[in-house]
Amino acid sequence: MKKRLHGFLTLLLVLVVQISFAQQKTVSGTVVDEDGLPVPGVTVMVQGTGEGTQTDFDGNYSISVNQGQRLVFSFVGFVSQEIPVGTSSVLDVTMQTDVGKLEEVVVLGYSTKGVEEVTGSSVTIGGDEVAQIPVPSVEQALQGKVAGVQISMSSGTPGSTQDVRIRGLSSLALNNEPLYVIDGVPVVNNNNSGSANLSSLNPLATINSQDIESITVLKDASATAAYGARGSNGVIVITTKSGSSGETKFSFNSTVGFQNDAYNEREYLTGQQRYDLLIESLVNSYGANGVNGDFGFTDGNALQLGVDFGILDPDVLDFDPAVDGYNWDQNIKNEDALTQNYTFSATGGDEKSNFYASLGYNKTEATVKSVDFERLNGSFSFERELRDNLDLSTSINVSNIRQNPILEQGSFFSNPFITRTLMSPFNSRFNDDGTENIDLKFGSLPNIFYVLENNFNRNMLTRAISNTKLDWELFDGLTFSNRISLDYQLTEYKSFINRYEGDAEDLNGYAESSDEKNFNWVYQGSLNYVFTLGKDHNFDATALFEYQNNQNSYLYGYGENFPTDGLINIASASANFDAFSSFSDWINSSYLALLNYNYAGKYVLDLTYRREGSSRFAPGNRYGDFGSVGAAWNIHREEFMNNDIFNTLRLRGSYGITGNNSVDINAYQALLAFGGDYNANGAATPSQFGNPDLEWEKGKTYDVGVNFGMFDSRLTGSFAYYNRTTSDLLQNVPLSLTTGFSGQDRNVGEMENSGIEAQLTYEVIRTQDFLWSVNGNYATVDNEVTELALGADGEPLDPLAGSSYKTTREGLPAAAWFMRTYAGVDTQTGLPTWYVNGVDGEVTSNYNAAERVYQGASALPTYSGGFGTRVQYKGFFAEANAYFAGGHKIYEQYAQFYLRTNSFTLGTYNGAQELLDRWQQPGDVTDVPQLAFGGSNNFHTTNSRHLFDGDYIRLKNVALGYSLPSTWAQSVGIDGLSLTLRGTNIATWVKDDGLKLDPEVRANGYTTLTTPPVESYTLSVNVNF
Repeated sequence: MKKRLHGFLTLLLVLVVQISFAQQKTVSGTVVDEDGLPVPGVTVMVQGTGEGTQTDFDGNYSISVNQGQRLVFSFVGFVSQEIPVGTSSVLDVTMQTDVGKLEEVVVLGYSTKGVEEVTGSSVTIGGDEVAQIPVPSVEQALQGKVAGVQISMSSGTPGSTQDVRIRGLSSLALNNEPLYVIDGVPVVNNNNSGSANLSSLNPLATINSQDIESITVLKDASATAAYGARGSNGVIVITTKSGSSGETKFSFNSTVGFQNDAYNEREYLTGQQRYDLLIESLVNSYGANGVNGDFGFTDGNALQLGVDFGILDPDVLDFDPAVDGYNWDQNIKNEDALTQNYTFSATGGDEKSNFYASLGYNKTEATVKSVDFERLNGSFSFERELRDNLDLSTSINVSNIRQNPILEQGSFFSNPFITRTLMSPFNSRFNDDGTENIDLKFGSLPNIFYVLENNFNRNMLTRAISNTKLDWELFDGLTFSNRISLDYQLTEYKSFINRYEGDAEDLNGYAESSDEKNFNWVYQGSLNYVFTLGKDHNFDATALFEYQNNQNSYLYGYGENFPTDGLINIASASANFDAFSSFSDWINSSYLALLNYNYAGKYVLDLTYRREGSSRFAPGNRYGDFGSVGAAWNIHREEFMNNDIFNTLRLRGSYGITGNNSVDINAYQALLAFGGDYNANGAATPSQFGNPDLEWEKGKTYDVGVNFGMFDSRLTGSFAYYNRTTSDLLQNVPLSLTTGFSGQDRNVGEMENSGIEAQLTYEVIRTQDFLWSVNGNYATVDNEVTELALGADGEPLDPLAGSSYKTTREGLPAAAWFMRTYAGVDTQTGLPTWYVNGVDGEVTSNYNAAERVYQGASALPTYSGGFGTRVQYKGFFAEANAYFAGGHKIYEQYAQFYLRTNSFTLGTYNGAQELLDRWQQPGDVTDVPQLAFGGSNNFHTTNSRHLFDGDYIRLKNVALGYSLPSTWAQSVGIDGLSLTLRGTNIATWVKDDGLKLDPEVRANGYTTLTTPPVESYTLSVNVNF
């Protein structure tokens, strides 16, 4: 009995001990780095389970765990730590920097390298920084952040395309946009628009900025040569978010705000001013000493005589400037346009798998009525360790965009930015009964309010990008990878133009519709071998095959003469039906070899070779060879650099050859056009004089630079010099007229870009609770055309010979401004004058007697950059960033209308406030000529009066934010809460006071009457739970 009792007590004791060890408890603590600063986002896992959490903004965490279990702390850039759980409920951890891990964050597309292994020029922007900028398209977040990258808005219409230039221009005739790589795969970035009149819809707007993990900009040949014929314009690598291990965590982000035009100093005449100037112009033309003779016009009778002579509409006599006059410019604006973005995401997993999923919605109104953008998108990524040596990853991003744009280019009548500018204040918007007035008397412009309400214009884009990769580690260090990516885009465009007012008034209405499908798929198969010989010889070698096929189909329909505005489909039309369809495809097939070698982490050699074939060229010229060689010296790893000043110091240099294959897919072929008529039979006519000798444009680039970190990395930065020469430029060379063609595309010509780049960040104050940092970047671009094709006379051909604005000549920048030089107003006659020789000296009032000359600049900025500062104290932060560009000139294209000083404007349209400074009597000193109702003084024609210095500085972002302490957040059942108030484009300063419109213009340098960039104010709320 005693033995049984003793055994029972022993068993009970063992059970109690086991229960006590198995008892769960909550362990919490703070994770900091070696400097004592909190590390947010550290994964805290219970070893051997799927349970885990992450540290919050303050580095705090809390987790339920059994005593005796081990907690694993891991984060990119730090050594992972496994710590057993003891009796204490508090476990603070100091993370140690792991250089090898830290370097994993540099994503180069085909490979991932450590910072110290990179020999090329690249800059990475983190996803958190991208997500904070409230823009519909992610590339806008790079403006002012990366030296050498110039980004300008081709239109402020939400979701429209952006002009992006990396280190200047690489081509005169082909695409100058960079290549975009999403999750390792090159994508086709068509500017989707069903009509040439519509603003293009940007495919990158399909990506939710909240789903971005990082954006890396590759600038030199060592970084871009791996992309061969598509890398000459630089490469932008976008990496989307993947999952993290641990218990499932949720996040919700809401950003709501309003926006207005960022910069518009152009003001227009009021009704009274317009009335007075009309009378003055009539007297100047037909009164005493009138430029067109004396017909007895005076201030008192000018309007009546103008009606009697048939040069004014009789309704002008009914206009009372004291009470009449409608401000079309102000009333068409959509003041405080609403912008809103919502994203809900979830992430989680265990030791062998993880996932990330998100759903987002964005709606942004433009600053003009009836124009907006709407996007619904979802993303999902999943990673799974199938076996110890086999990993699977897959992702998909699906988006649907609806854009209600404006007709910006080809339609003079339906563009509200033209109408609001030129509409005469003599016209009243409303009839006496309050209905819209569509019988306007002054000018040929329509009632834009009626047009916007009764026209229908819509772009719709549905896009799906999927990516699946399988990594098989054959043995230690050797990995066989297979990746397939699919990118499908469906663009639908529908338009109906009403029967009564605007473009289709004479056609009784018209409608057009188009569907464009683009299917792009890419296969990549690669072998990667990482190994070490001896102790210090480290190798990373990759052999890769890539096959890309892109197929595009297009269908277009058109019809006129509609019975009612209520029927907007083409089937309801009854006249002038038209239809068009097309199909095209192209293939790229490439072999790639990459080798990265370093000796003891000190000396790095990077080799790239790519042989690429493209179906865009004739069979004999389809393959090209591209490659690069780069080297780096990590001086800080030398024993003699053991000091307290430099903690990193790296010299690097590279040379490489890239290409540009963005020629038309049929450019090398002689083509026929079908659809003609010959004796009532179908006919085919020659349409293109092909050239089977067309080749790739080739870019040869060398780059040298230094990267450094000083004073315990409080001061970090880089300096670089680059030089890129593009040869075999595509140029249209004239042919003998006996061929039946005007010209043929050939590879002739050469262009050079060179410049310097600097990027610096300095942490002025860095303590555990307080951080103040400043940053800046600066870059120059010196662009010069060095060789052009020769004409029949033996002189270099100007590709822009037909332009009255620009020229491309040897020794000048590409597309340099080239026009007559304005010399001001003759103080005695009031006539405009120009320099005869185009520079100085003799002047003439005869426009055609003046010589066109180079105006000292092109549309491409010769310098650009950005600067900013950030202050962070515990949960509070404040930051500001600015962007600047200059050295270029901008032409105000529509000045020919609202600054015209003769009858075109003064008779029927409105004008700008500058007309108030016109010449009125001998001795007046001004740059605005005398107003004249009849005739033309050519002030409005192309000349340097309307060409302005483009230098400007823009305060891009100002933000103030606060993150709730984790203990407070957890007390209400959430993991974290942050609030951010942000202003974007809130101030702009221009060098030239004459520049009244926004200086951020298209890459071609023209100000156009389109949706301008916006000034916005938003409030963001982010909740993690």
